[in-house]
Amino acid sequence: MSDKILDMAIPTQLKIGFEVADIVQEEKKPERANGRANKLSPQDRAFHNWYRFVLSFPPHLVRDYFQKFGLTQKSIVLDPFCGTGTTLVEAKLAGMRAIGLEGNPFPHFASSVKTDWSIDPNELSIKSHRVAKQALEILRSQGINDDLLLGDIKNLQLNTIPPESEKLILTNSISPLPLHKTLVLFEILKQYESEPFYRHALLALGNALVFKISNLHFGPEVGVKKPKADAPVVSNWLAEVEKIGKDLHTVAGKAFPKSQVLLTDARELDVLESNSIDAVITSPPYPNEKDYTRTTRLESVLLGFIKNKEELRELKKRLVRSNTRGIYKDDDDDKWISDFPEIQRIAAEIERRRIELGKDSGFERMYPRAAKLYFGGMAKHLADLRRVLRPGAQLAYVVGDQASYLRVMIRTGQILGDIAQKLGYELTGIDLFRTRLATATKEQLREEVVILKWRG
Repeated sequence: MSDKILDMAIPTQLKIGFEVADIVQEEKKPERANGRANKLSPQDRAFHNWYRFVLSFPPHLVRDYFQKFGLTQKSIVLDPFCGTGTTLVEAKLAGMRAIGLEGNPFPHFASSVKTDWSIDPNELSIKSHRVAKQALEILRSQGINDDLLLGDIKNLQLNTIPPESEKLILTNSISPLPLHKTLVLFEILKQYESEPFYRHALLALGNALVFKISNLHFGPEVGVKKPKADAPVVSNWLAEVEKIGKDLHTVAGKAFPKSQVLLTDARELDVLESNSIDAVITSPPYPNEKDYTRTTRLESVLLGFIKNKEELRELKKRLVRSNTRGIYKDDDDDKWISDFPEIQRIAAEIERRRIELGKDSGFERMYPRAAKLYFGGMAKHLADLRRVLRPGAQLAYVVGDQASYLRVMIRTGQILGDIAQKLGYELTGIDLFRTRLATATKEQLREEVVILKWRG
């Protein structure tokens, strides 16, 4: 690869001495229009596209802050809300060690797989085709052709999931026949659970399940479109496997720093070594009524990461409280912001608006508490984070304004910056990332990057 191409991929101080021509393509840097700012560029699909939240923040934003922060290959980067691993993948490509924290088990699994480039892509392909052959033989013995729509399935004995698991997923999120075929394939694949290729093959199934096999759609909330009677399962899965294999071929035989992904709560950082982190680049949840666990519910349930309501409850308890469906009686993070007048004002305004509008459901009554618990949880996170930061560490938090609670405006970035300053951080700036139209108010809401510095 020429120096010119490499310079466009990562900052000068992060140059790494290997060829990744199939990952990064030379192109003129376009102006990033607001509508495209959050999109995944074609040249960034490698590794990121194995499995990715629809609204994940983009790789180019991460690279921007690598450069602005002057990071080098000696730097250690933390993403305490790592989701599907955008920061971790970019750090690995740039030759930096990265640590991710995630409380939701399937995104945690996805991030750990997306940063594991050690497996043999040829083995992944060979073993996956062996699994596919076994699954297709079973389906054919049942009178099912995976690639052809059946006219009538009434006489087929189709596999289903337990009732307690079915209650966890969106109604009609997957049709009976594709569900049956997915379960058949999954049962075969699980026989290879101890083999190195298994995790990558399982992530491929998760991605195929969400975007090709199911009836889900994202716009931006997860929902269910018109159910389809059938969808190819094995061939769609193999296509995802081959995509992963192709990316792995581009880095085969090359050395990369190891990434670490921990299944834990971002408000409890005892798992991290003191005075060890040089930079934080992350996008925490926003204070709204979006239940982030719904986005990953189908793959989490069908592939065995969540089995019942109790496990879902434990999952939600590991997350910052950003919506009323994740609030529990003994939650007390709001004590961290009891002396922040702006947060108390917002909570009071939400309550005033609720009474004025006559909104009286159980969830609506919790709106003020949700707002306070959100900022309290973020304050607790930032307080605990201080112990693990090195003097001079720089932080970038991608957050967005919200008006989900009865149209009361919440300037998330400004408030988060105020909280950080009170905890001893230096607020060095708030960068506008993009604006987006709020459906309820028709206002343009800001998505911003809150820039902090820890002087120690």
